[in-house]
Amino acid sequence: MDLPILVDSSVYIRLMRQRLDPVAVLFEHYDTVNLVTCGMVQLEVLRAIRDIRTRERLERFMATMHLIPSDERLWRSAITLAARSSLDGHPISEANALKAASALRKGASVLTRDSDFLRVPGLHVLSLPSHLDSP
Repeated sequence: MDLPILVDSSVYIRLMRQRLDPVAVLFEHYDTVNLVTCGMVQLEVLRAIRDIRTRERLERFMATMHLIPSDERLWRSAITLAARSSLDGHPISEANALKAASALRKGASVLTRDSDFLRVPGLHVLSLPSHLDSP
């Protein structure tokens, strides 16, 4: 079985800016059974969508994914990741620290466009296929 994949908000946002349907693209290119999400990704993606049908479609899609629980232990892991990255001179955002901690907890890869995740030890990072990530 393949590793779970946490789809970062940067991927959803990129696809929507290209006027692509993230649900259709993810179904086409990934085993959607393995896709997972976390509260921070849901917040970042869903808050910015103005079209109610698009938001509802993404909410339904995300509801089919395993939601990585957020608890005190996860927050402590995120704090540790953020603090270490700052001490190393390559700080990552608080939101990305939380998403990275979520992925690490689940043993998931992160599908992202954000280089912050490359600086997280032990985290496997995936990129969109090049034809979907071109300017």
